[in-house]
Amino acid sequence: MQLGIDRLLADPALRRPLAGRRVAVLGHPASVTRDLTHTLDALATLDDLRLTAAFGPQHGMKGDKQDNMIETADEVDPKLGIPVFSLYGEVRRPTDAMLDTFDVLLVDLQDVGTRIYTFLTTLLYVLEAGAAKGKSVWVLDRPNPAGRPVEGTLLLPGHESFVGAAELPMRHGLTLGEAARWFVRRFGLDVDLHVVPMEGYAPNAAPTFGWSTELAWVNPSPNAASLNMARCFPGTVVLEGTTLSEGRGTTVPLEVVGAPDIPRDAIVDRMHALAPHWLEGCRIRQNAFEPTFHKHAHRLNLGIQIHTDWPGYAHDRFRPYRLISLFLKSLRDLRPDYPIWRDHPYEYTEGRLPVDVIDGGPLLREWVDDPEGTVADRDARLLPDEAAWIEARAPFLLYP
Repeated sequence: MQLGIDRLLADPALRRPLAGRRVAVLGHPASVTRDLTHTLDALATLDDLRLTAAFGPQHGMKGDKQDNMIETADEVDPKLGIPVFSLYGEVRRPTDAMLDTFDVLLVDLQDVGTRIYTFLTTLLYVLEAGAAKGKSVWVLDRPNPAGRPVEGTLLLPGHESFVGAAELPMRHGLTLGEAARWFVRRFGLDVDLHVVPMEGYAPNAAPTFGWSTELAWVNPSPNAASLNMARCFPGTVVLEGTTLSEGRGTTVPLEVVGAPDIPRDAIVDRMHALAPHWLEGCRIRQNAFEPTFHKHAHRLNLGIQIHTDWPGYAHDRFRPYRLISLFLKSLRDLRPDYPIWRDHPYEYTEGRLPVDVIDGGPLLREWVDDPEGTVADRDARLLPDEAAWIEARAPFLLYP
């Protein structure tokens, strides 16, 4: 398999349209070639390409910022001497001054296939800026480690945010190159978009289903620590809007859920009683963990860990969004008075509960809190949206 960046490096004909133009790169720590050379360093070795700027998304080009709403400052690359602009600092959209530093922006971001992951929104913002200022945007495509499956309701109109760029489901099943194609059509963007697709990418192929055994895993953000995390993330990210720990401050962030004061064993029993078909494809292990920072730091949390890293993993049946929804529903049924929902500004959005910002509307929260809400009710809302998205995305897919 060849990544978009490796194809660009290997084929002078692909690079020919870049001759004589100022080139910038939007990247982060996982912007690496197959041999783990950083994209900036690899491109800098080419005599026929002129690098003039770089951009970093949330968590920065170095990926050193741990949590949400921790901003990165602009800097100068010490080796290349070019400016590195932050798109998660004083601004989240490129300014005119930033845009004046390049003619073509190469986007080389490793995404994780979940709507809330902000690299997707940053992609839309640079496409919109490119359309407004006549800049070319090239997406050097990379795998979606969550694969092709789709899960979640479509984001509701009026609930757009930095973690919800448009009406996609939580688990959208697109690569960034495919998402760029959809964004251009959806928003009618008159932008010079080029996607350098991967070669040999088979998103439905076992055993990695969207990733590749030929690739090393490099964290695209500090808590995206494994392929298992990327698979679980479309569900576990919902926990950021709750009082439950999602494992930040442990070695398995966003693979676990827990709290010091929940009836863990009873919750798991109720999950199996309510919707065993929502728990298929993975293994759920009851565990305990003590975060060193973040929610419930230095306290024993009782919870579960989701495992997809075993030979019996069934990619087509694994539904992390439903699994975490079921955990919350079971907790609410057992403890109606439990304070599940956090209330604070989330990703620069005020006036809405964080879980509603994350989920793209209030539907999940309302279902969890409704004592009459059933699994069938929830599926009746989810399944039509998922089917509609599968149909809507079809024209933009680049890989079988």
